[in-house]
Amino acid sequence: MSATLSGNGDGRPAGRLDPAVAARLKRTPEGLLPAIVQQHDTGEVLMLAWMDDEALRRTLSTRSATYWSRSRREYWVKGATSGNVQRVHSVALDCDGDTLLVKVDQTGNACHTGDRTCFDAGRLPLEGESG
Repeated sequence: MSATLSGNGDGRPAGRLDPAVAARLKRTPEGLLPAIVQQHDTGEVLMLAWMDDEALRRTLSTRSATYWSRSRREYWVKGATSGNVQRVHSVALDCDGDTLLVKVDQTGNACHTGDRTCFDAGRLPLEGESG
């Protein structure tokens, strides 16, 4: 499933997540879904974040990537303070309904450490590989 970006037509959020979309989501006991964030044109995996229904609704209606911070227990719009904005191109739900794929145009770095991606901390060795 690929969710359609929508709103009221005037830039304001629609108010609640489409019930047909919400019915397809399989959330954690905390009401969250992991969101894999990928650069839309290169396929580069940038980060993993968490969304609940409201974060997904905000993301779909504004095209600004909005997540739920489990540590701060609040919503955050990627780049609102850092300037490292994620403009959403598409959102897709996986076959099990328990993971989102958010394709974005990343401005600046995606990782809070200042790196382009959160997945450059070092490759883990596979069994039988040397060094």
